[in-house]
Amino acid sequence: MTSAKSARRPHHWRRDLIELAALFTAVAVADAIANLIGHQPDGPYLLIASAVALVATAAFHTWWARRHSHAPPPDTDTGSGVGPELPSTDADGADETVLWRMRTTVRDAPGTLAALCTALARHRIDILTLQTHPLAEGTVDEFLLRAPASLPAQQLTREISAAGGSSTWIERADAHDLVDTPTRVLGLATRTALDAAELPLALRQLLGRCTIHSLPALSVNGRPTGESAPVEGVLEDTVMRLRDPSGGVITVERPYLPFTPTEFARARALVELDARLGPRVPRSEDVLTLPEGNEITVRRADRDDLDAALAMHDRCSEDTLGLRYHGPVRDADRYLDHLLSPRFGRTLAVQTASGRLVALGHLLWDGDETEVALLVEDDWQRRGIGSELLGRLVALAAEAGCESVYAVTQAHNTGMVAAMRALSLPLDYQIEEGTLVITARLSAVPAQQSDRPTTEPVTRSGAPSASRPLPRSEQTEQRSRR
Repeated sequence: MTSAKSARRPHHWRRDLIELAALFTAVAVADAIANLIGHQPDGPYLLIASAVALVATAAFHTWWARRHSHAPPPDTDTGSGVGPELPSTDADGADETVLWRMRTTVRDAPGTLAALCTALARHRIDILTLQTHPLAEGTVDEFLLRAPASLPAQQLTREISAAGGSSTWIERADAHDLVDTPTRVLGLATRTALDAAELPLALRQLLGRCTIHSLPALSVNGRPTGESAPVEGVLEDTVMRLRDPSGGVITVERPYLPFTPTEFARARALVELDARLGPRVPRSEDVLTLPEGNEITVRRADRDDLDAALAMHDRCSEDTLGLRYHGPVRDADRYLDHLLSPRFGRTLAVQTASGRLVALGHLLWDGDETEVALLVEDDWQRRGIGSELLGRLVALAAEAGCESVYAVTQAHNTGMVAAMRALSLPLDYQIEEGTLVITARLSAVPAQQSDRPTTEPVTRSGAPSASRPLPRSEQTEQRSRR
């Protein structure tokens, strides 16, 4: 902002001196003329007539200047190369519009961005947001555009290429992209600060469509995997390698579009934030009541629950562990440290009123896909705990923006099959050598389901189903009604 003092024009003493000299000269000339005319017989009348003429001329000049000072310039063809004015369309005849996200590389020279904007305006394309990513040679311009629906992407790409853009990439956008970049980055940083499991999701939303892999430093058998990255990270065209604060490497891949140094700096800042805050998991709890009256607590779990999870393994039968881990039962304990890490997903735990862990539900990030897995202790099966956990995991996946979740089980695991079918979502089944993969598409999940962790099923009689546990508040309300 410029102050009023700095906005004034500088005074020059030469100009003031010239104006003062001109004033004295005018006064002297006027006095000489007045003396010459005043001594004539009709001198006084001539002086009065001259004064009236001067006043009338000054008034007319002032009126004319005020009337025409703000008139628009004439519409002349200057040959600047800008196309003719686009015809306006009324509301009834306006074309439908779509949102596009577009990136193109231009020379780092004056006028290159103006050429792109002119090409877009020629086709009635509105620029909603614009970001610039400086490169060693050139600049990557990222646009969010609102274009007529009748304009195909191929034609838009050709127009941008003709205007000087190269390596142009374009894809459809949605209403979520209308949030400006600083607001989106601050929101992702807040989510990451509250929950360590949000880091992979935050990176995916920050960088767009990409595949993220968390590679641990140690394998399930405790052997070093050799995966490492320098503290400052590595940027190799379409691949980022960032050091995982919990050990290992976070690899981000985007085969269709190279990462820019600006994107790499943002991703590294998000990882550094996660490293400074250390391990953290939201400590919210929900107390539910089983049909027989026992109370259970559903909460988030992490590596601090490793001993309790190992003790639950000891109480589970070999059949139950075999259905969950699909391998030798003796190796089941080795997976827990990996499964309970927030870096690889989210884990929900169910504990009794005495504090004993009786069930675990995992939501695991698997690149572009998401896996759900359940383990319920034998004595607590067939009470609706598995369905409750599965419903909450699906709600978390929908909130995270996952398009689908899948469960790997065995064909004779009727409990897991029934729980997946109870979601009332479109399911796909794949069976290979006794292994059953059930995929649920989350496009049918209502928006409110992602806000509330679970919804209670209602039977035709209007009472909640006995196959699912009730929240304590609803159980108390039913008892009071009775």
